[in-house]
Amino acid sequence: MTETCKLILRGKEYEIPVFEGTEKEIGIDIRKLRDTTGALTYDPGYGNTGSCKSGITYIDGDKGILRYRGYPIESLAGKFPFSQVAYLLIYGDLPTPEQAKEWRRQLTLNSFIHQGMVNFFSFFPLDAHPMSILSSMIAAMPSFYPNYEKEDINNIIVRVIGQAKTIAAFSYKKSIGEPYIYPKTDHSYCANFLRMMFASPAEEYVVPKVFEKALDLLLILHVDHEQNCSTSTVRMVGSSMANLYVSVSAGISALWGRLHGGANEAVLNMLEMIYKDGANYKKYVELAKKKDSDFRLMGFGHRVYKNYDPRAKLLKGAVDAIFAEMGINDPLLEIAKNLEEVALNDEYFIERKLYPNIDFYSGILYRAMGIPTQMFTVLFSLGRIPGWIAHWLEMRNDPDTRIHRPRQIYTGPNERYPHT
Repeated sequence: MTETCKLILRGKEYEIPVFEGTEKEIGIDIRKLRDTTGALTYDPGYGNTGSCKSGITYIDGDKGILRYRGYPIESLAGKFPFSQVAYLLIYGDLPTPEQAKEWRRQLTLNSFIHQGMVNFFSFFPLDAHPMSILSSMIAAMPSFYPNYEKEDINNIIVRVIGQAKTIAAFSYKKSIGEPYIYPKTDHSYCANFLRMMFASPAEEYVVPKVFEKALDLLLILHVDHEQNCSTSTVRMVGSSMANLYVSVSAGISALWGRLHGGANEAVLNMLEMIYKDGANYKKYVELAKKKDSDFRLMGFGHRVYKNYDPRAKLLKGAVDAIFAEMGINDPLLEIAKNLEEVALNDEYFIERKLYPNIDFYSGILYRAMGIPTQMFTVLFSLGRIPGWIAHWLEMRNDPDTRIHRPRQIYTGPNERYPHT
């Protein structure tokens, strides 16, 4: 760090170190700020705070850029299977053909759940939310694999990724009162999940190739997105030296919040509401523009992207192709396309940079595949787990890592004493 910036506080001048990332991002190193100035930074939601250095994902929201380990998302999504992109996030490079084969084999072999864990499902109520079950079951895994402190971390990684999809599918079967369907070793990650969701002892389910590819695409688009709420949660929990299982479980719980992982369900609910109102999308566009209206167009705008979300672009093309190939005619898709066309040409939305985001089309695609709305966030979790693992590993190997301990600006009463 050779550069510095100057802070003038109450007439006194301080020099603060400055460093630069590989994409020319500027970081002001305030680690010693409190020691040297006695002051803290105030940043609710940490929107302007860099909590770590990371080499996993790069986003330029103004230009609509998303890269995993340097690879533009457009060069990966639809061109590589989800399992290989997960390997890239975790290990830093795309696997060789031999590595990809062994990686897929390990994920498949580790997709079978400990029988003791299978018994756990009987204790959840029928109406238990699948996210609750997924989080609980992964948090319970150290009880069934207690040697996690000494075990090779790679064994734990394939176990978490491999079993997560099985737990997710079992949670759905539990909710509808159907027997569990176990994985098949000759199916891909995504094909296995869909088969476990929709097959039954009485009737096999042949996974349409187009659905397998669609799910592959959806999971890849959700693999990682920098220091969002759930990823930061995984890092925070892991910073206490908590194991990978419970750190991932904490990430699932954070993702469950409606402001994080539940947005695509909100989009679908909005589209259904407009459809029931005669598909009068123009009425709702005008409502969204009125200051005194409580209505908001869901799926538009993003805290990071001030341009068209690159994931939404890829997803829109996939939706069109899948619907055409499967002969699906969904009126909600037409409403969505009409809303998008208005938003991309209306000055109100253009000035505010309210472009469609990934949630705008993902719910429609899940719906077309027969995925119920309560499983949307579960699928988001399945996609995001490799990203969480990559961040947990990076955090553990970073010599600058300390247990996360944010400060606060105290605004309570001054010193006082109780009346006697």
